[in-house]
Amino acid sequence: MKWIFFDLGATLVDESDVYESRCGYAVRQLNIDLAEFMNKVYEEARISPTPIRTAAKAYGVALPQWDNSLEKLYAATPDILKKLHEKYRLGIIANQSLGTQERIDHWGIGQYFDIVVASAEAGCAKPDPKIFTMALQKANCEPGEAVMVGDRLDNDIIPAKKLGMKTVWVRQGFAVYQSIDDESQRPDQIVDGIDELVELFEKWDR
Repeated sequence: MKWIFFDLGATLVDESDVYESRCGYAVRQLNIDLAEFMNKVYEEARISPTPIRTAAKAYGVALPQWDNSLEKLYAATPDILKKLHEKYRLGIIANQSLGTQERIDHWGIGQYFDIVVASAEAGCAKPDPKIFTMALQKANCEPGEAVMVGDRLDNDIIPAKKLGMKTVWVRQGFAVYQSIDDESQRPDQIVDGIDELVELFEKWDR
C-alpha cells in the first residue's frame, strides 16, 4: 500500500452540528416532533448518502445551503493524519462544495495531503468512478496500491472496490444504519471510528 485516500464528511470531519441545524430547520418548517423526523432520516440513511435532505424532500421541505462553518474535525483526526503521513502518501476523494483545500488548510491538516480531488472542482461526484480514477491518475498510483477510507458503502466502498482499490469502512455517523447486502460489497476492513485507523494500518501492512 502506497496511498491512502480519505473521504471527508463523517470520516475525518464531524458534521454533527450541521446535521442538528438542518434537522432543526426541517422540523420548524413542518411543525412536527423531532423524533418523528429523525426516524425518517435514519430510514433514508440506509440507502441515501444525504439522508437529511432526502427525508426533508419526502416531507416537501427544501433545506437551506449546507453551512460549512459548522463543520469541525473529529478530535482524533490531526494526530491520525500526522502518524499515517509518516509512512503513506495521503489524498482526499470527497463530495464537497468549492473551497475544500482552503477548509482543510484552515483546520491545520492541509499539509498532510498530496492530492485533493473534490467534486465541485472535479466536475463529477462519488459514486461516479471517474472521480476515483482522476485521483489515482493524479497520484500515478495503481488501484491495488491504494486504500479508500470512507463512511458510506454506496459512495466510498463499493465504487472503490470495483476499481480494485482496497477499502476501509468507517462506521461513524449515519453509516451505522447501512448494511452489507452481499459479499461483493464487503470492505477489506471495518472500524467503528477513525481512532482505530493507525493500529489497523500497522497490523494490515505488516
